[in-house]
Amino acid sequence: MRAGVAAPGRASIPARTLRTDNWRRAPVVTFVLLAGWVLYATLRTVWQAAYFAPSEHYLSPFYSPCVTASCEPGARDFGTWFGHFPPIVPFAIVTLPFLLGFRLTCYYYRRSYYRAFWASPPACAVAEPHTGYTGETRFPLVMQNLHRYFWVAAGLISVINTWDVVQAFRPEGHAFGFGLGTVVMLANVVLLWAYTLSCHSCRHIVGGKLRTFSRHPLRYRAWTLISRLNAKHMQLAWTTLATLMITDGYIALVAAGAFSDPRIVN
Repeated sequence: MRAGVAAPGRASIPARTLRTDNWRRAPVVTFVLLAGWVLYATLRTVWQAAYFAPSEHYLSPFYSPCVTASCEPGARDFGTWFGHFPPIVPFAIVTLPFLLGFRLTCYYYRRSYYRAFWASPPACAVAEPHTGYTGETRFPLVMQNLHRYFWVAAGLISVINTWDVVQAFRPEGHAFGFGLGTVVMLANVVLLWAYTLSCHSCRHIVGGKLRTFSRHPLRYRAWTLISRLNAKHMQLAWTTLATLMITDGYIALVAAGAFSDPRIVN
């Protein structure tokens, strides 16, 4: 049986779309930005160098937590769980699959890469080239239903990232101090928390299955705050990709000795 726009009962319109605006721009821009970020993240995670600045105690979020014997000793805040990793294995292999799963199953990212990479569909009111449609009922897309579990893992990883910032306020030889890099790391963690808490699954967990909000004032208040964040979920999704790159890039430059971190205190 023919499916999609060619299914029986659908209006017969020969044109792919009746839209007159530049609808191709959005998926093309999304494709370029996401592909560029994935390329950068891949290169940085396999490089396995310039990820930790010991004097400032700056650890890149791409390498946190560093729990292998291959890590620099000062970066192992959570101990050494594994021996030396082969060169192709990322140091943060413990967390990266969960972070990748959280982003891939995110409702906003799903819409973005479905359109940009699969043209499914490429834009609203534009016919997709696929003749069949099964939705998210078959492997691998059925895995999208694990999003709420990836959200829990992402929350735990945000706690780890928060600890990295706390450690950055305790530079080598000082009980307290911070520099420009500490501010960069702090801003990144705040935005990561905002993105994580703005998740649709978080909103449902906080306020779901309630018949009467008046009987649960605290949950209603939390649901209201998260709903406000949820309205900015798309912006936070892109902003956190940018801040992750900026934070990692800044720490890489400091760790490589490209310049000294400007100290604000100590």
